[in-house]
Amino acid sequence: MVDTKNRDVPASFEAMLKFSEAYAQRTGTFFCIDTDVTAVVIEGLAKHKDKYGAPLCPCRHYDDKVSEVANAYWNCPCVPMRERRECHCMLFLSKNNEFAGDSQLVNVDFLLNSLN
Repeated sequence: MVDTKNRDVPASFEAMLKFSEAYAQRTGTFFCIDTDVTAVVIEGLAKHKDKYGAPLCPCRHYDDKVSEVANAYWNCPCVPMRERRECHCMLFLSKNNEFAGDSQLVNVDFLLNSLN
């Protein structure tokens, strides 16, 4: 799992990071080879968790985010991911996806540096 000790990491970001690693390992999926994608998606999930109380998919447009959160369809992991292993955000990719990296863990320093 990710080591965020001695780092000034928001609790929601750390929670989404740990969730993402655990979910990738449990589902046999991998993070995008472009770690900037992984960083932006995890940051978006964390911001939505802080603002709306749930990790709403940050890669979609919503007319009303509050009602989308209540509906839970696009809360991560979304229904398409749970049912068909289809991740619109490219956070969780199958091994044979051309954009899949080879990691189910995230280097927190590299990830945080991607956001700066």
